[in-house]
Amino acid sequence: MGRTGPSRREERSVTQNGFRADEIDTSRPHPARIYDYLLGGKDNYQVDREAGEQLIGVAPEARIGVQANRAFLQRAVRHVVGAGVRQILDIGTGLPTSPNVHEIARAVSPDVRIAYVDNDPIVNTHAATLMSEAGTTSVVLADLRDPQAILDHPDVHRVIDFDQPVALLLVAILHFVTEAEQPGRIVATLRDALPAGSHLVLSHATSDFADRRETVTAYSNATASMNLRDRAEIERFFDGFELIEPGVAQVPFWRPDSEPTREEREIGFYGGVAVKRA
Repeated sequence: MGRTGPSRREERSVTQNGFRADEIDTSRPHPARIYDYLLGGKDNYQVDREAGEQLIGVAPEARIGVQANRAFLQRAVRHVVGAGVRQILDIGTGLPTSPNVHEIARAVSPDVRIAYVDNDPIVNTHAATLMSEAGTTSVVLADLRDPQAILDHPDVHRVIDFDQPVALLLVAILHFVTEAEQPGRIVATLRDALPAGSHLVLSHATSDFADRRETVTAYSNATASMNLRDRAEIERFFDGFELIEPGVAQVPFWRPDSEPTREEREIGFYGGVAVKRA
């Protein structure tokens, strides 16, 4: 099952990055750490592993789903960098599982600048690695539910020039935002800060392909709830952008490198990439 949690070295790193180890809530599962567990990572706690196993119990394709979502992220990043975007704002980045966004992007173009944003202090334990190239990467502790704070953050502005096109990544994050928290407003606030030529990369969990109401219970004690949405609701997040082909699709079917397997056809993740024309 892996180790019981981040090592003492990692806890010291949290302190060095401005956060005490005791600020990390290990009593409740965190979506980023559950995701890390499902990807086979080791930066998670027992509560996260238990929640992950509960999720697999009610949605056996969960591991395949997060892997397919990760593959979608890789293809989408290659696309936006190939389209000429040299700045990426990745909100809800989670724990860095290689290859991560900076590795994927810089394999296409080494001059890409990246701001990672997450609300889990453990992400900051990896800041030294992610910022190994001074001035080109920043890691910010902030919450998607306060988008203006992200846009105003000095460490975002250190690497992102909002007068130039930006790729905004909202990958597997908006389903942790409730309707009361107004996810549409959040996306619109971020969209309005982006210049023409910017891109939105977004994926979101759904129950369109199977009754997955029980998956919500796996997050009932987590730091954020699971909020499944249908295709029409997810497409509305792209308002103000122009979707590129094939539009909003199940993530294995978004410009796949190979034919999706039969198991992947049941995956409850939609994804899409869009460009802001004006």
